[in-house]
Amino acid sequence: MMDAATLTYDTLRFDTPDFPETAEPVWVLGRKYSALTEKDELLKDVTSRLWFTYRRNFSAIGGTGPTSDTGWGCMLRCGQMIFAQALLCRHIGRDWRWDKQKPHGEYLNILTAFLDKKDSYYSIHQIAQMGVGEGKYIGQWYGPNTVAQVLRKLAAFDQWSSLAVHIAMDNTVVIEEIRRLCKARCADSCGAGLLCNGHSETSDVLWKPLVLLIPLRLGLSEINEAYIATLKHCFMVPQSLGVIGGRPNSAHYFIGYVGEELIYLDPHTTQPAVDPSDSSFVADESFHCQHPPCRMHVSEIDPSIAVVSVIYSPAKR
Repeated sequence: MMDAATLTYDTLRFDTPDFPETAEPVWVLGRKYSALTEKDELLKDVTSRLWFTYRRNFSAIGGTGPTSDTGWGCMLRCGQMIFAQALLCRHIGRDWRWDKQKPHGEYLNILTAFLDKKDSYYSIHQIAQMGVGEGKYIGQWYGPNTVAQVLRKLAAFDQWSSLAVHIAMDNTVVIEEIRRLCKARCADSCGAGLLCNGHSETSDVLWKPLVLLIPLRLGLSEINEAYIATLKHCFMVPQSLGVIGGRPNSAHYFIGYVGEELIYLDPHTTQPAVDPSDSSFVADESFHCQHPPCRMHVSEIDPSIAVVSVIYSPAKR
């Protein structure tokens, strides 16, 4: 087990308060829990989400660039977390739970796609270098829209997952655009027997599962109270992958809410990079948040966010 002394703590503290003893429901990515009677199940669900944080001592980005993303990579890590959730749902289903004693084969494939090395599909290296095309130099802070654009481009190379990714600009979702995107070349790219939310997609072979990212601004300098109820409702729908946003220049991955508090995973902890040299084994404990997740009052969230959902088939949109 990793020695706690090797970690650098920024905004995150491992003495995060436990969930309040409240009769109000706790919502996590479309699942409803009671904090009074289902706390173990709730925490198991949260722990099973992939948690990507700052890392140090990985191979230099671009050969001569940074070897750590501390201080600039928090939104990139949040993008990784929300996209990892899409892949978990895609390949092994929303109800999968992490068991460190019995790692799931597809789970390890997903985790490997995010390891800090240049040839992983969604590595910090790939995101940072692809961001140059979006006008961001390596080491520059990203906003929600930029990381969404980069992930959309990277997903095109992930034939195993075969996801369609659409970014709804100007607060508008154009259904016909989505239909064209999800049907394009799907019969050729969708592999036989591939799972979609844990189920065979044979009946939906003409439809690529869709990751829909909707960048929004819910106010000027702070969130408009008129949007709060709708924002919380986003965590109640079964298709929810969560929200990326945070405080100014400090990104978080929001996965649910209880009462007036948002529940989130915080990337602001610097851990040593995991050596991926042995592809048959990945030390994965540091990729799961094994303490109560952070919470913040909904009024504290920066109004610039991206809401993300997954749509598995036309019948389930």
